[in-house]
Amino acid sequence: MAKTALITGASSGLGAEFAWQLAAMGADLILVARDRDALTALARQIGARHGVVCEVLVADLLKPRHLARVVARLHDDEQPVEVLVNNAGFGLPLDFAGNDIEDEVDHLRLHVEVPMRLTHAALRGMLGRGSGRIINTASIAGFIPRSTYGACKGWLISFSRWANGEYSGRGVTVTAVCPGFVHTDFHERLGLPKGQEGIPAALWLEPKPTVAAALRDAARGRAVSIPSLRYKLIAALTRLVPPNVLASAGKRGR
Repeated sequence: MAKTALITGASSGLGAEFAWQLAAMGADLILVARDRDALTALARQIGARHGVVCEVLVADLLKPRHLARVVARLHDDEQPVEVLVNNAGFGLPLDFAGNDIEDEVDHLRLHVEVPMRLTHAALRGMLGRGSGRIINTASIAGFIPRSTYGACKGWLISFSRWANGEYSGRGVTVTAVCPGFVHTDFHERLGLPKGQEGIPAALWLEPKPTVAAALRDAARGRAVSIPSLRYKLIAALTRLVPPNVLASAGKRGR
């Protein structure tokens, strides 16, 4: 197992679950998010249970100075990062025309520019050492027309596929993880009460098996991980379903 993993968006949801599971494998952690209290509490809990070192790096990745600190940490060859998990993100209502354009720009930057910059920063050391693993939290929405969220995740999937093909031969793998709806606080942060997504119960996933499948696929060097048979089927169907039907389906939920 790699010695150190850096995880963005680590204070809750899938980011926290990645932290727990990587620590259980013996990895030291660098936990990145905006909420210092949540990060500190998580670091103490994980450190106490698994005996690993948990570094807290408080950063708002939309602020250039904060992002530069994370880039600098990835450039630190004396304390190398062997696993990067680009997980930070947020959602917006699917009404692009009605959304504030600055919110949309921030959404684009956090889902596209930030993981691109952090991947670039991590690759320098990883390629020099001939080993490394990058995991990008994308979404099944990347296969479906779903406002700017689907567009951002589609970019991340395409980028990960290319980067994995480009760098896996040099020991560095890049994997886009594409879950569907997962029981985390992601949707509640949109202001939507739990259980009011309008999505059938059978389509909801749990964080623990979702992350476990993602880590298995990353370890196998897969460019894309879809951690559920039901969502693998949905992804396959997107190649056959007419675009107007996909666009209609993409309006479901938030």
